[in-house]
Amino acid sequence: MSALVTTPFGARATARDVVDGVDLGGRRYVVTGGGSGIGAETVRALAGAGADVVIGVRDTSRAQAFVDEVSSRDARGTVTAVSLDLADLASVQSFSSGWEGPLDGLVANAGIMAIPTRELTPGGWELQLATNFLGHFALASGLHDALASAAQARIAVVSSTAHLRSPFVFDDPHFEVRPYDRWAAYAQSKTADVLLAVAASRRWADDGITANALMPGWITTNLQRHLDDATLRAMGAMDETGNRIEQDFFKTPEQGAATSVLLVASPLVAGVSGRYFEDNQEAETIQETEGHNVGVAAHAVDPDAAERLWDYADRALRDRKIWRVRARTTPRTDVDKARNHRWHRAAPGSAALVTGGPRGG
Repeated sequence: MSALVTTPFGARATARDVVDGVDLGGRRYVVTGGGSGIGAETVRALAGAGADVVIGVRDTSRAQAFVDEVSSRDARGTVTAVSLDLADLASVQSFSSGWEGPLDGLVANAGIMAIPTRELTPGGWELQLATNFLGHFALASGLHDALASAAQARIAVVSSTAHLRSPFVFDDPHFEVRPYDRWAAYAQSKTADVLLAVAASRRWADDGITANALMPGWITTNLQRHLDDATLRAMGAMDETGNRIEQDFFKTPEQGAATSVLLVASPLVAGVSGRYFEDNQEAETIQETEGHNVGVAAHAVDPDAAERLWDYADRALRDRKIWRVRARTTPRTDVDKARNHRWHRAAPGSAALVTGGPRGG
């Protein structure tokens, strides 16, 4: 077994620290959920280093203020918001088919957590699994050709330490038989995210695409919006008077975004693929997960499970007749390649916005 990958960046490093001195001029990225939380800090760091970044968000009008703020400050690249609802495969298809030109990196960041009751998409998928995994699977697949046309494109999939709590349950992934449990559903979706990176790293290696998964850390963001006060208190995140508590091990959003940025932009991990990182280091594989809050579960990096899940998701997309979106590409030698996206209509450093989309968020 190869040695674990290490970097000089610790748990408290920020996304900007990771790309300090790195020139991303001319590079193009997609960040899902890039309008808030660690997604927003991922965008700040990438754009600040010169990259052109498209953020996929459910409600582009709500993202306008963030786009304007980043564009008016120290961003050297452009930031554009485009409608994307990961739970709606038609929305994913629209996003993918609208892309033109090479794509240097995809940060699969958006997600939902601990939905109180079992909810299904129109396609019959449990909502957390559909949003956190299937939507990103469809998006990455739809953008595959754009990624392949870039030199050494990278994918970073944001997972969670929650993946330690559940493997992917192939016999009942949508809780049709077993009682619904919001934490089990979330944990399964986060395992699926790691398996997505593992499978993509194997299937797309010949295309020059690398894929890794990561745990960003404990951060207070909108991800916790479905948690009631009793749950937050039980987690030690709220006191008896309703005030949020920041434990010593919590990170800021800027720190939480560091590992995502490391994996898609740092030369230190160029060529690294199929791994799981936390605190900017590759994590140790854990065979027995009981009592562990760090490391990556063996069930999440099992190549056989990764291939099985890929085939399962592939069939779901084929059944909906959207597999597989072919992205139009243009040569990287084009001096205007950073503007080849049909949504890029604004001058460098300014904001562009496309409104619409089936859901708000």
